[in-house]
Amino acid sequence: GVLGGKTRDEDYIEHLFVASTHHTMLFFTEKGRCYWLNVYEIPEGEKTGKGRAIQNLVQLPPDDKVRAILDVKDLKDEEFVKAHNIVLCTKKGIIKKTELLDFSRPRQTGVNAINIVEGDELLEARMTDGNSEIMMAVKSGRAIRFSEEKVRPTGRGAIGVAGIEVDDEKDEVVGMICVNPLTDASRTVLVVSEKGYGKKTAVDEYRFTNRGGKGVKTINVTEKTGSLVGILAVADKEDIMITCKSGVTIRMPVSGISEQGRATQGVKLIRLDEGDEIAAITNLDDQEHNNQVVPEEGEKPENGDANATGTDENPSTESVIE
Repeated sequence: GVLGGKTRDEDYIEHLFVASTHHTMLFFTEKGRCYWLNVYEIPEGEKTGKGRAIQNLVQLPPDDKVRAILDVKDLKDEEFVKAHNIVLCTKKGIIKKTELLDFSRPRQTGVNAINIVEGDELLEARMTDGNSEIMMAVKSGRAIRFSEEKVRPTGRGAIGVAGIEVDDEKDEVVGMICVNPLTDASRTVLVVSEKGYGKKTAVDEYRFTNRGGKGVKTINVTEKTGSLVGILAVADKEDIMITCKSGVTIRMPVSGISEQGRATQGVKLIRLDEGDEIAAITNLDDQEHNNQVVPEEGEKPENGDANATGTDENPSTESVIE
């Protein structure tokens, strides 16, 4: 492979989008604001460049930070906009669905995407097509699975509805995933705990319930495993990145993690030093996509296919955003 971008110390590439210059990036912050950025407004950098800070491109207040990024194909395509929704969830278990149409009129200063109550903050944002199943997991080791249809669409200024019940002040939502049973049938649910334990479980092991309930056990939380820190929908060809509180990061293939039942404690994924804990987990793009060697100008792809680098109908306008 080739170097795809330099990073600063203790930094790594979390998202990689292959986007046309006509696409729009939506940035959601922990205070519930949404900001737009057209792909053509992002300065084009060298392959090994570090890029620009998001604060230089979007008018973010100094006390707010980006929690989720979505790549939207075309905000001017009425059919596409009307067929998709944005699903947001907060740390206190609130979930909210808003039609993408409500985010189709960009403003430079951003807009409120969700009304966040005091002491809460936005955790995740996902774009869905109306047919997804939503799963939310909490620190105490429970997860809930319900149909997207159970969440009625509301306007941008609404607070949202209860998605999952949190135990107490210390308990909070650690993640939300949206799985489409038709397109994501091969995906499994990956959960990881503070002390380095994790496992994959089939989506169907989680029974369907109504939103707002307590959910079912997703990992057996004990003193040995520690609290749950993350939930992801993963495919075997992807990698995950585990970040520890000490700053150590480890990348591992999903295919190397064993699949187990819902109420088990999982296997040890990473050996931690005394007093260290896992802070966050992220899934990275397909290994095949990340390790792809993009030919230099004038060179032909190895297999002779003009579209081997992943471009579509308009190769000249494709960009890779990291």
